[in-house]
Amino acid sequence: MALILSIETSTKVCSVCLSDDTYIVAKKVLHEANSHATHLTVFIQELFEEAKEYSINDIDAVAVSSGPGSYTGLRIGVSVAKGICFAINKPLIAITSLEALAYSIQSNNEYTELLKQGALICPMIDARRMEVYTTFFNADMQMVDKISAQIIDEESFRKVRESTKIICLGDGAAKCKEVLKHENIFFIDEAAPLAQNMIPTALHKFNNKEFEDVAYFEPFYLKDFIATTPKKKVI
Repeated sequence: MALILSIETSTKVCSVCLSDDTYIVAKKVLHEANSHATHLTVFIQELFEEAKEYSINDIDAVAVSSGPGSYTGLRIGVSVAKGICFAINKPLIAITSLEALAYSIQSNNEYTELLKQGALICPMIDARRMEVYTTFFNADMQMVDKISAQIIDEESFRKVRESTKIICLGDGAAKCKEVLKHENIFFIDEAAPLAQNMIPTALHKFNNKEFEDVAYFEPFYLKDFIATTPKKKVI
């Protein structure tokens, strides 16, 4: 048995989940940009108010989305996760945001048959303009390609799509619909990496003691943070 607090903040969606093995005890989700700093710790407090039989000291581990994704969102999520682990001396589990996104397909029965036929899951997280963070997962949720930042155009995934069906999902996929038009490419609307989707991986890593060094763990940004200067300056 493992009571795990999961935190996902890699996109504009802020979500937390408390799970007892595979059972969801409580969860909170907010689809609102720039909400992580003000809502994350409040959501965690509300989880334990809702699950009155537990306190934060009862958890066995904290699972956090490690990226790639929003630089600020990842910093906030990882900082809160590490703070909790330090405070109550619990292990930290890291899960990629693309895996958390890929697992959302399990709640969509429409694509079950495609997965049985060998379709690949292609989670995409928006990396601005026509660039996305992405990789491929098979139906067993095994990553079959390295995580990368790709600029999407008409030639993207050409070799794969000619022989394999691809199911794209995430906020990065939404902006690629008009570019990636092919009979073997399918899109799932409004999918997001959520804390509740982290449960299977978090439980597996907990049972195998695949923990991070709380002191030195950093998010997987994939790209360096680039600060932008406002075009209009206030004097």
